[in-house]
Amino acid sequence: MLKKVLALGLALVFLGPAAALVGVGALMNPAGISACLPGSLALGPIPDSLTATTRDGITITLDKTQLTHAATIITTAGQTDGVGAPGARIAIMAALTESSLRMLANTGTYPESGNYPNDGNGSDHDSLGLFQMRPQSGWGTVAELMDPRYQAKAFFGGPTGPNYPSPRGLLDIPDWQNLDPGEAAQSVEVSAFPDRYQNYQPVAEKILATLTRPAPGPGGGNPGGAPVVPETTRIVFPLPEGTWTRTSPWGPRIDPITGAASFHGGSDFAAAGRTPIFAAMDGVVVHAGYTDSGGGNIVIEHTVQGERVASMYVHMWENGIFVTEGQTVTAGQHIADVGSSGHSTGPHLHFQIHPGGQGQPTVDSDIWLTEHHAEGITGGDTASKTCTPISTESDGTP
Repeated sequence: MLKKVLALGLALVFLGPAAALVGVGALMNPAGISACLPGSLALGPIPDSLTATTRDGITITLDKTQLTHAATIITTAGQTDGVGAPGARIAIMAALTESSLRMLANTGTYPESGNYPNDGNGSDHDSLGLFQMRPQSGWGTVAELMDPRYQAKAFFGGPTGPNYPSPRGLLDIPDWQNLDPGEAAQSVEVSAFPDRYQNYQPVAEKILATLTRPAPGPGGGNPGGAPVVPETTRIVFPLPEGTWTRTSPWGPRIDPITGAASFHGGSDFAAAGRTPIFAAMDGVVVHAGYTDSGGGNIVIEHTVQGERVASMYVHMWENGIFVTEGQTVTAGQHIADVGSSGHSTGPHLHFQIHPGGQGQPTVDSDIWLTEHHAEGITGGDTASKTCTPISTESDGTP
């Protein structure tokens, strides 16, 4: 049903300005697409690094990439009935033990795994990802297991888990809440070294204490059921320096496909197909999908200087989207590749900024990024900085 609603919303966007207002309202309705973290699992800011000590006295330092994976685990725990903070702690213990909280490819066994975003290469049999899950054991396909959000869902399991009823996830372990956390992790991982997980319990507890904050009370801090997201630590331009050219700015223009006057609610940046697209800020993905009519579309919610902001990325090809709904991302993270899907005449990124969050009006993203001192905003094609109201790369998004 959600896919049909999103498809309808995007289709309405492409019908014209009047219908687009309805379409954007349906697409961006916070009540319809939510990544709320109930209970005590509201995310706070993600620091650049965190130092903690294992049970056996070894001090380790985790970087922002590792902490972002932990945030994805926490987000998934908060969205999975029956998991909560105890389950999140167990999952983080398991991921620390199995991969040091890194998304590991395994090109020796699965060469294609190196084609997905990853934090390095592992070599443990046919294991992949944060929890070192094995396709041959039924945990999922290579493509699925190279998605940190999928791995977290599979680890928690239960009736809504992608691996239900086998292999067993945490929710499938009888009385897991009363087991020692390390024993519970071992019950899911079924490792040949069952005593390893307890060593990372104090590290997991420090991660939880650092990344979470008290959930907002009724009527405060989370209007309309919108996602609770961490304050961003940086803002970046969504394309690599030197790869893009400004083509169609925000504002009134003549649509190059229909020839009709229209209002362009984003900025177009032409770039070669498969150019990496970056998350502009730390945040939570609230929509990531593809429809034949609308093309690829990602929406991320952010907190910037205490205020809600949404960013939208449009026109990626179906196999060029690398994040999933509910996933926590960091500024500069590779979330997609440039494509030319939907209402488009050539490879480019259509980028929108919505102060106030999803469903709110857009502003000129060039001006917004400049005012917020985004990294890399001056790194495009300097010969093409003068924009005209008529574009050779176009979309119907308002």
